[in-house]
Amino acid sequence: MPKMKTNKSASKRFRPTRKGKIMYVHSGLRHNLEHMSGQRKRASARPASLAEVDRPAILRLLGRR
Repeated sequence: MPKMKTNKSASKRFRPTRKGKIMYVHSGLRHNLEHMSGQRKRASARPASLAEVDRPAILRLLGRR
């Protein structure tokens, strides 16, 4: 059976934790930040966990399943 290739764009955007959650970084923090409130910028700067519904698809892209 051939090896499963990792989707490179997914590997740059998502990373699994040891407990199995998928973490990602919010988008929209590259430019035009003066229009965002400080609270919104701080909230977007923290990593977030992906919804459980999307988890199997992302793990398949990452070559974990």
